[in-house]
Amino acid sequence: MRAAILALALAASASAAGYVQAVEFNYYLLPRPLWERELVWLKNLGVDTVEFSIPWNFHQRPSGEPDLTGETNPRRDVIGFIRLLRRLGLRAWVRPLPPVPGLLNAGGHPDAAQQRAWLKLLEQVLAPRSAAHGGPIAYVEGHGLAIGAGPPPAPVVILSATRNDALARSREAIATTRGSLLWTGVEDALYPAGWAADPAAPLRKGAVGLGGEERASTAPLRRDAALLRGWARLFEQMRPAPPPRPVSRKWPEGLAAAQLDSPAAGAVSIVNTSPAPFRGDLRVLDPATRKSMILPNVAIAPGQALWLPVGVSIGPEGPCGECSNFASTERIVYATAELLRVEFENGILAMEFAAPRAGEVVLQLARRPEGPYLAAGKPTDFDWDEQKLRARLPVPAGKGPDDHVRVGIAIEAPETSAFFNELHRLVIGRANTVSTVYSSAAIAARSRLRLPDGYTATAANKSPNEIDYRIAVPADAAHGDFASLAIEADGVALGRARVQLFRPLTVRLVEAIGLHFGAGAEVASDPPAAAIDPRGGAGLELGLRNNTTEIQTYRIGFAGEGLEFFPPKTEISIAPTDERRVAFRVFPADAGAGVRDFSVHIQGGAEIEVPLRAVMVPRAGTVVWSADLAGDGSPEWILESHKVRAVFSAQDGGRLIDLTWKDTGANLLPEAGILAQSGAVEVRPVSGGLEFAGKGWKRTATLSGAVLTLEQSLPLSLPPGLAGKHGNIALTVSQPAPSRAVLSIE
Repeated sequence: MRAAILALALAASASAAGYVQAVEFNYYLLPRPLWERELVWLKNLGVDTVEFSIPWNFHQRPSGEPDLTGETNPRRDVIGFIRLLRRLGLRAWVRPLPPVPGLLNAGGHPDAAQQRAWLKLLEQVLAPRSAAHGGPIAYVEGHGLAIGAGPPPAPVVILSATRNDALARSREAIATTRGSLLWTGVEDALYPAGWAADPAAPLRKGAVGLGGEERASTAPLRRDAALLRGWARLFEQMRPAPPPRPVSRKWPEGLAAAQLDSPAAGAVSIVNTSPAPFRGDLRVLDPATRKSMILPNVAIAPGQALWLPVGVSIGPEGPCGECSNFASTERIVYATAELLRVEFENGILAMEFAAPRAGEVVLQLARRPEGPYLAAGKPTDFDWDEQKLRARLPVPAGKGPDDHVRVGIAIEAPETSAFFNELHRLVIGRANTVSTVYSSAAIAARSRLRLPDGYTATAANKSPNEIDYRIAVPADAAHGDFASLAIEADGVALGRARVQLFRPLTVRLVEAIGLHFGAGAEVASDPPAAAIDPRGGAGLELGLRNNTTEIQTYRIGFAGEGLEFFPPKTEISIAPTDERRVAFRVFPADAGAGVRDFSVHIQGGAEIEVPLRAVMVPRAGTVVWSADLAGDGSPEWILESHKVRAVFSAQDGGRLIDLTWKDTGANLLPEAGILAQSGAVEVRPVSGGLEFAGKGWKRTATLSGAVLTLEQSLPLSLPPGLAGKHGNIALTVSQPAPSRAVLSIE
């Protein structure tokens, strides 16, 4: 039976997979609160498959019983991670038993009995979540698990997103139109405390920062994701054709070109790995006549790649699966910009391109276009050849990191049309009013609204040719995701909308403490925490963003044992899609130092309760407190004065992670911190400081104002160049004895 299930999964995978582009997303290398945000970002790019390992040793408890639900560490919740993938409609590609590069693999190779037990457990957990059972797990790599998922399509090309030649190498793989492309190094990796194979490298930089900021190295992934969203399903029919050739000379060294052909779509792939630009006419195969034709004035910069359409059907067999209004002879003859997508609705043919340089597109049509041509939103002239029935349209250079540009031309005056009226966003968990307009009352009566699974809609006729829908978005939809809506009549899609989803209200604590790694990487504490003066209290601010399209009034109340609030309750009205700040003061009932939990409860336009923390920091003293700032199941220890915050790990030899000057929020340490070495330490608070006990050594750390003093039973090893200026702040380091160091901030 198990063999039959596996064989069925293999057959299904082989027949339906097509070309797969996946991004490595090792859930245990990111704080759990970041999972949804980063997966939504990947999905919005066009990535639909994420690859991850399930490291045996990371999930083991000291008792030997595996933790797969996050009971001992939020990053161990692999079952919750898989549920999140299903909720977002993403596919999973699983490696069940690998050692993980960069992760501490001590004990990472189970013996034969442990391996059998682990794989049996994973089969039980993963099988109900496999594609064969309607789950997200589509592929399993490395070990055969009888769970209804086969291996990823071969060959698998693995490519780091941070490589300078990532675009060129990825396009060489894509030009084969078979197999899988796996991107690694996309996300910053923040190893759980004690789990970095190199204790001096807890943070591995990727293409996307911990705060969600995109670095320049995301551009190749963006380009490829946009390309494959429209082309991947066509690859199964595409075969190599005679390679293109420059008209006037040979290919310069460093340029590679290939042509692919099929009855529905062909393409010319060009990759320039040389240091010089290329510009010239290319001789390629015309799929319609099987004769050569010229692609004029093709330009490609160093390090760039282009995927140029040749003989691409505008009908449903091409990239536009719903373009049923076109004859089989109507096609894109060629374009000298990279074609991403084709759409047709309400008589308008729209094409999206990645255009690093300006180019052109030539259309073979059955009739002259009826209306204007718009390029990047502006009316533009185009040439029409009445004898050949061909339109030559300019494509302007694109904008943004993916060189995106959209063009459109009115092919016909539609007999029927329908539009969404000013639809910009949908609010999660709400019934949203969406207005639609139709060209006639008859079309309105025959129309229907197509919705994603889980959405519901109630129609109300506003006029004979207007219908308002109350669309309910599921409460478990993801903030930032998109929903695709369509108006359909007589089996034809008349209007489409891709609408972003938002929570009704976004709340943030403006003064929230963050854990810093060097100058540029920061993880927000969860729950958010802020420093409070135990005698005078502190003024704090909440940032409230109303994500709805209506003015909302919110009633806000604060509660926390041992704390008083002014005002205890307040009310605020916020304009649509706007943010306002709510100021309040927190007073402790006593002057004791330490951590107090409190919460803010919000009602009105939304009902939400946000847990918060107050850290009591005396003006003339130091507070010692502990919290899991990195969200990795291992609490950090913090020394905090009125001016400085010093954060230590209980792992990696008691690493000093973060030394922050609180007035500016600047961390004065390198990304790796200092004092890192292998192994856990015992930590206990002492007067004004902390005591660390490792194997055969002890260390004390005390903080007084802006001076951190370190004393150790063994010589202290501090990195060179630690002292220096950080803007208007200076860190000075003195080491009066090998086992004593003083770090002062001025």
